[in-house]
Amino acid sequence: MSERHTKGGELGFLSRRRFLTSTAWTAGAVATGLGSWVIPAKWASAADPIKVGIATDLTGAIGFAGNANANTARLVVEEINAAGGLLGRPLELYIEDTASNESVAVGNVRKLVQRHRVDVVLGGITSSMRNAIKDVIVNRGRTLYIYPQLYEGRECTPHIFCTGPTPAQQCDDLIPWLIANGGKRFAFPSANYVWPHVLNEYAREVVEANGGEVVFEEYYPLDQIEYSATISKIMNENIDVVFFTVIPPGLGPFVKQMYEAGYLDAGGRLSCVYYDENLLNFHPAHEMEGLASCLDYFHAISESGKHPFSADLHTRYDTMFPEGPSFAAGSASTGMYRGLKMWEVAVKEAGNLDRDDVAAALDHARIENGPGGPAEMVPGTRHCRMNMYIAVSKGGRYEVVQQSDGMIEPGECL
Repeated sequence: MSERHTKGGELGFLSRRRFLTSTAWTAGAVATGLGSWVIPAKWASAADPIKVGIATDLTGAIGFAGNANANTARLVVEEINAAGGLLGRPLELYIEDTASNESVAVGNVRKLVQRHRVDVVLGGITSSMRNAIKDVIVNRGRTLYIYPQLYEGRECTPHIFCTGPTPAQQCDDLIPWLIANGGKRFAFPSANYVWPHVLNEYAREVVEANGGEVVFEEYYPLDQIEYSATISKIMNENIDVVFFTVIPPGLGPFVKQMYEAGYLDAGGRLSCVYYDENLLNFHPAHEMEGLASCLDYFHAISESGKHPFSADLHTRYDTMFPEGPSFAAGSASTGMYRGLKMWEVAVKEAGNLDRDDVAAALDHARIENGPGGPAEMVPGTRHCRMNMYIAVSKGGRYEVVQQSDGMIEPGECL
């Protein structure tokens, strides 16, 4: 299936109206069957194209994030082809919908590795999704897998490379900042799956090591929409920071009920390490005021004038996709960009597409320019060093309040 892109647009925030429009399109895509895309190479070659597979949530509860991932892949593949492709061959992009549903995802990802025989797979958003599809890719399919999402760490499977932030990169600076800015008493309301459980284990250690206290930690079904008991406990226990890992579809009701209970007016702070600009616009701005996040990129970095490459990349994305979800870090756009560009570097070094040869080159791959700055793989770990930023929501926009002093170690698989 081919596709057309509307040109135009400008650098800037994804408005709430724009976000909701893109989410409505996502919901409609289920009915119209737009779950499988093949984007053929646009120039002829004597050799067969190199096949790139993307497995992400085009539909479902977190379809806004998956569509940002897919758009980023389209942008990078188009730019690589415009520069002459790889090894003298064009790239052909295959996109399968994981639909925020692991059972659906396994069958669709099997298409990528068994039917289309792609040379690499990138994607997966939740850790439960990664765990569901990784065996299909790396063991049964014997294909290289790049996981681009921020996550809880501890993924040390051979032939899986992780290009998103880890708990060490997100918590080691953010939590001391929260404590220094008035947050000693923490609550951890959480979705009940692997990412929150493991992230909270790490975050609790950092809180306690810095003189804070985790007053309570709770887990809920992903689709829970009523949180009155939890919110009463937060208010009664005088919680300074609600460090939450609730995800859609329960996310909207949780944040709304927190605001309506008067938590922000009472001086409390929300904090969530996956909150990018797409999610910030999931809510009215007043419900998010003061929320603190720690990611490898924020729009404010592009707008600051201090990162010309980030600004140019953001402009290219907005020009190519003026109506879709925004290029942002928590949705894995940054990890998708980083993963594809590092894979490109590794293929060039290897001089072929053999999985082991490319993996050996990817083990030490580096890109000088990327969203938020350079990045490089830490040899032997299959994880990535990168710059990190702490930002606070003010009036529906993020303001960066702290930047890491150089690239931060992932602290994984050592």
